[in-house]
Amino acid sequence: MRISFLFLISVTIITFDSVFAMTRAQVKKTMTIMKNQCMPKNGVTEDEVGKIEEGIFLENHNVMCYIACVYKTIQVVKNDRLDKDLISKQIDILYPQEIRESTKKAVGECISLQEKYDDWCEGIFRSTKCLYEKDPANFIFP
Repeated sequence: MRISFLFLISVTIITFDSVFAMTRAQVKKTMTIMKNQCMPKNGVTEDEVGKIEEGIFLENHNVMCYIACVYKTIQVVKNDRLDKDLISKQIDILYPQEIRESTKKAVGECISLQEKYDDWCEGIFRSTKCLYEKDPANFIFP
C-alpha cells in the first residue's frame, strides 16, 4: 500500500512537471511583461535591447540597467546582485525541463563575475553576457 502511494506521488510529480513546464516561447512571452516595464524605466529602445537573446550586448549603461531591471522584476536579484538560489528556483518554475540543468550550470559559472564590478548594473550585465557565451542555445531573454 505504501509503495503504491509513493509510486502515485512520483507519477503525479513527473506528470505535473511535464504537463505544466513552459515552452521556450512561453517563457519569453512571460518575460516580455518585464521588458515592457523596464524599457521605459531605463530609457532604452527596441533597437538597443531587441537582440540581447542573440548575443548583441550594447556597452551602454542604460542597457546594462535594463538587464538588471528585468532580473530584478523577476525577483532573482537580492542586495543588487543576482542570487543563485533565487535564479535556480525561477529556472525550476519557468524553464522547460530539457534546458534547466545546462542553464543552471551556466549560472554557476557566471554568477560570480558580477562581484568584480562596483556598479550593480554592470555586474549583472557582465554575468548575463557570460550566460549567453556559456550556453547560447539555451539563453532566454526578452
